[in-house]
Amino acid sequence: MSLINLNDLKGCTEKDREDKLTKCDAKVSRHIYLIRHGQYNDADCESERTLTGKGREQADLTGQRLATLANEGINFNGIVYSSLTRSTETADIISRRLPGIKMCSSNLLHEGAPTRPVPPESRWRPDLDYFKDGPRIEAAFRKYIHRADPEQTKDSYEIIVCHDNVIRYFVCRALQLPPDGWLRMSLYHGSITKMVVYSNGDVSLITLGDAGYMPPGKLSGA
Repeated sequence: MSLINLNDLKGCTEKDREDKLTKCDAKVSRHIYLIRHGQYNDADCESERTLTGKGREQADLTGQRLATLANEGINFNGIVYSSLTRSTETADIISRRLPGIKMCSSNLLHEGAPTRPVPPESRWRPDLDYFKDGPRIEAAFRKYIHRADPEQTKDSYEIIVCHDNVIRYFVCRALQLPPDGWLRMSLYHGSITKMVVYSNGDVSLITLGDAGYMPPGKLSGA
């Protein structure tokens, strides 16, 4: 109903009203793959926060995993990635395993502190961090995690390469769990978190931080 101009319903029959509503209904599902970037160099300057050798290997292993899914019939629609260096490099490495895939960067997906966690984290953060980052990360959630558009006619398979805090917050919000519980989860570098948003708006979490395709010696970050 929120997608319809109510003025258009004036004088409509009940059947016309139902037809207009049906046209606004989602008809298919969105399969969303949330990828955490690989291990990176912890530097003061953003441009120097590049992937380590292990981080590049992690990204490539994740790319291989996604390529295996593509070979089994999953047609990935594209990659949206955080424009920070470590996520950009991770997305680039993954894309080499998925030739021809569409790429798009986003500043909304930058890492940050989404909301004050409960229980509180061990190192204190000023409220400014949450007030600054929280609205942006919430805006990213609303932009990227939603049911399919009414015009979409078949299931989509979408890859989002971003950050630990962002993914954990998205999971809490999508599952209608208290968002302040985001810090209770932990994700490996390069891991895959998959959610499905069904046509009726229901959401299922299929995997959380899956890195079982990586050798134990390549794991880090959790």
